[in-house]
Amino acid sequence: MTFNALILAGSRGGADAVASYAGVADKALIVIEGETMLARVVAALRAAGADRIAVSANAPAVRAEAIRLGAEPLDAAAGPSTSTRSGLRTLGAPLLVTTADHALLRAAWVCEFLTDAPPDADVAALLAHRDVVERDAPPTRRTYLRFADGGWSGCNLFLLRTPAADAAIGLWMSVEADRKRPWRIVRRLGVRTLLRYLGGRLTLNAALAQLGAIAGVRAAAVAARHGLAAVDVDKPDDLDLVRRIVAEPPGQASQST
Repeated sequence: MTFNALILAGSRGGADAVASYAGVADKALIVIEGETMLARVVAALRAAGADRIAVSANAPAVRAEAIRLGAEPLDAAAGPSTSTRSGLRTLGAPLLVTTADHALLRAAWVCEFLTDAPPDADVAALLAHRDVVERDAPPTRRTYLRFADGGWSGCNLFLLRTPAADAAIGLWMSVEADRKRPWRIVRRLGVRTLLRYLGGRLTLNAALAQLGAIAGVRAAAVAARHGLAAVDVDKPDDLDLVRRIVAEPPGQASQST
């Protein structure tokens, strides 16, 4: 599958706790085993076959790093949804979207996601079931969306397969922004769907299908095959965890292939 890729690396304003903890100006520039987090993400996308790779960022140092890595810097907008819309209109569909703090991202995960995404979906999101995360990742605190088919954690990997995805970006990214507040997500679905959620009868795919219907697109969830895909660097503890995982010898690291 031919695709382009967008890496969201914009600043939300103010000091970033993880960047401060690591002693750098921007989280994307944190060095892990000799490579910036941005470099690790670019390398994974390139190995997965991305034709064009763009980095949405305003910080001069991050833009300079993107250029050094052979990626195309794009101006970051006020929020991720607007930056994603700008990226889609610049790069076209299909567009794979991820974040600069996805430091464990691997080309195999990207390829599996593209393979597993339903061919008729305009928008697809990768999520990991709690059982898979607990199987593969060292003990770590993650936020789970709880549905009838279990708890699910976002993996910061999205596919905008068709131009129609443009109509869903605002709603879709607002859902991602509320990933730690599942009640706010479910409230968008309407009273009947909310009652199904409260009764423990709403599955993840049913929720996404309903959200897609609200936006006028076909949306789907894709189950991650690897639990480490749900580990990004949101907190200093996450950075310590990722550094330990990356530093492990290949024969000992979880999901090393």
